[in-house]
Amino acid sequence: MSAILLDSSIVHYEVLGRGRPVIFLHGWVGSWKYWIASMQVTSTSFRAYALDLWGFGDTAHNELKYSLDEQVKLLDAFLNELGIGKIAIVGHGLGALVAMKFAIRFRQSVDRVMAINCPLSYDAVTARLRTSSPQELSDWLSNRSPEASTALSDAPKTDVKAIAASVAGMQTDNLYGNFRNMDVPCLLVYGEKDQAITVPSYEAATSTYTHQIILDGSGHFPMIEETIKFNRLLTDFLALPSGISPSELQMKDEWTRRVR
Repeated sequence: MSAILLDSSIVHYEVLGRGRPVIFLHGWVGSWKYWIASMQVTSTSFRAYALDLWGFGDTAHNELKYSLDEQVKLLDAFLNELGIGKIAIVGHGLGALVAMKFAIRFRQSVDRVMAINCPLSYDAVTARLRTSSPQELSDWLSNRSPEASTALSDAPKTDVKAIAASVAGMQTDNLYGNFRNMDVPCLLVYGEKDQAITVPSYEAATSTYTHQIILDGSGHFPMIEETIKFNRLLTDFLALPSGISPSELQMKDEWTRRVR
């Protein structure tokens, strides 16, 4: 296990590969662990990092650090500590919100964002995500395959206060509205069968630099449920030249884009 001390607290991370840096940020259920397959694929061309945010996995639990702002500060401190420059961010749920907020604050440090099952408003988050225990959420949102059970085995380590605090922060923050007005290339990816996050309309989600794709066969964890398809989409997105809108991605038969 790799770990560093930030603000006198332990932050756990993993790293694979060489090349330009890609940061993987987990969601409200689980930890860095469910990114393993994606990190392995990405590491052939990039240096892939995944870290546990405050209150998740093996990173320190401190309820004073559970807001979205504090998670953004964690990512900034992590990058500075390891001397990592401009990054691509792949964020899921909570991790996607952290990615967007980080990009707003540190635009010059972000090359692109892939946001998976990201709620674009507070109302897009089901109440059950805010009230159930981490283990209950894992049982509810995963397909309970052996692969999913292994990938989400850190879910019980989560501090429930970390989930509640980060979701609550969305109530007074026009996060996606501010992010959408920026020129950061962003690919929004949703599992059509996700029970926790409401998929936004295509018109509400997209802009000049933001594109949306819906994966028909996925729920809350497309990186686990449709690993090959998801990783193909991920590698194609990362291969786009800097500054290019993800709408330029060549659509493949197994990717579904719906206009609603």
